[in-house]
Amino acid sequence: MDATTRIEQALAAAIDTVAVPGCPPRLAEAVRHSVFPGGARVRPRLCLAVAAACGSTDYAAADAAGVAIELLHCASLVHDDLPCFDDSPLRRGVPSVHRAFGEPLAVLAGDALIILAFEHLARVLVDSPERLAPLLLTISRSVGMPHGITAGQAWECEPQVTVEEYHRAKTGSLFTAATAAGALVAGADAAAWSIVGDKIGEAYQVADDLRDVAASAQEVGKPVGRDAVLNRPSAAGELGIDGAIARLRGLVTGAIDAIPACPGRDQFAEVLMAESRRIMPKDLAQRAA
Repeated sequence: MDATTRIEQALAAAIDTVAVPGCPPRLAEAVRHSVFPGGARVRPRLCLAVAAACGSTDYAAADAAGVAIELLHCASLVHDDLPCFDDSPLRRGVPSVHRAFGEPLAVLAGDALIILAFEHLARVLVDSPERLAPLLLTISRSVGMPHGITAGQAWECEPQVTVEEYHRAKTGSLFTAATAAGALVAGADAAAWSIVGDKIGEAYQVADDLRDVAASAQEVGKPVGRDAVLNRPSAAGELGIDGAIARLRGLVTGAIDAIPACPGRDQFAEVLMAESRRIMPKDLAQRAA
């Protein structure tokens, strides 16, 4: 079974454990709407790819860590789209959760996804406390304070923030958690793999900044031009398009160079190169070649 199928099935199974009779039906529907249809599932795929590159065959643990990270990512999108933040009408090409279900259920759906992420991880790894504890600590740090996605969202409420600091918390933290979690599943060096995740996360955010200025809403599945409207820190705004492209290339190269020695190092490097081409806006792909 390929990684994408594994992730989709594992996400559906996790939600099925809580969307049961007795659960408020519209809350369950809002939670499913938050997760499906999915985006690229970059973070859980990254987690699974690191575990595989390090030689792990514990698919259940890798899937559980990847699912927890993706549920937390989906929760952050639900909250990010709320009127008090981006007030986005679309996400992944469909109405955002607050547009489809109203603001109260959007807040609650995001909260439920956060709780489900840790509940699912604990359920799957209940018999492996020596593995569960470091995974819980690694993943929880990526969403909380002082450097997780909650802090990243909070930087939008501050009068000043550097682009690097903002990107590292709001986007990079979950990528760092994905590579570290994959390494932990395999018993590899999580700290070394965290460096790879940090660079991938920043590269992904630079690409997102480029898509915001150079892609269409149809291509990205959400409104574009929001960074300028909301006066958000942006690599494209600070460095210009050519500068941001150069930054993206440098980050991808740095991530590949930082891959620790492991059985699947070459294959993992190929995955990163392919992903860097995928996230580049179509209109800038030739310019970046």
